[in-house]
Amino acid sequence: MSQNLQSPGYEAEPDAELDARFAEVFARIAAGAVEREQQRLLAHEPVQWLREAGFGALRVPREQGGLGISLPQLLRLLSQLGAADSNLPQILRAHFGFVEGRLSSRDSASQDYWFAKVAKGDLWGAAMAERTDSTGNTVQLTSVDACGGLLNGQKYYCTGTLYADWVAAVANDGDDFVSLAVPVTAPGVEVVDDWDGFGQRLTGSGTTRFEAVKVPAEHILRRFKKGELRAESYLSAFYQAVHLATLAGIARAVLNDAVSFVQGRTRGFGIPGTSTPANDPLVQRVIGRLSSLAFAADAQVRAVGHSLQAVYEAEQAGQASEAHYTDVEIHTFQAQQIVLPQVLEATTLLFEVGGASATSTERRFDRHWRNARTLASHNPAIYREQALGNYYLNGITPNAAWRALHAQACEGQGSGDEASAV
Repeated sequence: MSQNLQSPGYEAEPDAELDARFAEVFARIAAGAVEREQQRLLAHEPVQWLREAGFGALRVPREQGGLGISLPQLLRLLSQLGAADSNLPQILRAHFGFVEGRLSSRDSASQDYWFAKVAKGDLWGAAMAERTDSTGNTVQLTSVDACGGLLNGQKYYCTGTLYADWVAAVANDGDDFVSLAVPVTAPGVEVVDDWDGFGQRLTGSGTTRFEAVKVPAEHILRRFKKGELRAESYLSAFYQAVHLATLAGIARAVLNDAVSFVQGRTRGFGIPGTSTPANDPLVQRVIGRLSSLAFAADAQVRAVGHSLQAVYEAEQAGQASEAHYTDVEIHTFQAQQIVLPQVLEATTLLFEVGGASATSTERRFDRHWRNARTLASHNPAIYREQALGNYYLNGITPNAAWRALHAQACEGQGSGDEASAV
């Protein structure tokens, strides 16, 4: 990887050193992944291992206590973590989004305040979306004065909050929207383990309730008027890139599981007596296809990482333009169209190497499809595909299309966009 992808103040560790730093932790996480899935054991211990290894501070600049790695390096490590257990990068997605928001803000005082907490191991979850009949925000910040306010309401899809020290949330304050952070241990905060998805079952993506939670003024991160159009940002693309990195990790896990399964077998389907499936040309074709799908997913994520790094560097230099933001969003949408079907194909093709024995619950190969399908459903690709067509045919960027819809529907409504939170 090119080492010129660093912004001023970033002197990231080379890839080999990063791999060595986290290899043992990733191996421990992988060793318990099937048991956690079988028994639905929440991943508190693996999260703690990552915390102790400094994983949460990967993007924090070195001078502020982190490792200062680039965005391509972050996505590569998240993919490796996803290969070990795809629940883990999803658990940390909101955390890295929070850190990226602080970096993007270029607010040195805010960075000093929050990065000190990240560097000592604090982690963030999210409380952005709601289960309502329409897109909106019902959580309220009231009794606001110079000291802060009181937070009341409920959010769902609060990924990672079960494992976090802080929750990043969005709320209404009269005619304003505010983004804020509160400790999960603050009086009045209740985190509920009620995520009912068939995949990503350990991510803690359930309910968070706020009842008269005191929010100090210094924990209010951002404020903007209802109806005000959001600023250009690469954060929406960043959030999608984390999904793509996780999916690429699943493809790698599928390949690893398929190879281990075949190498340990002495009987092939439809072949009398003892046989060596590893020498079967048809089995070899399946493994070859799985390796290609994993490689292609990695390549797409790597390309998106470089696009993200380019717009990040432009922002840090004060030179970011609409073209930068359009490029990274288009590239992320394009990668999504390819990575999703490739990884879903891999999670199904895996079963062609072993017949009925591959369906054993002892192996939990089904977790790969369930986790990939759940991730793929977070932001339906058909909408991204339409946005790409609109852009190429009519020159309408995804952000411009969003602004047009916002102008039609923003009156009296909140935004469920995760980028608004940071």
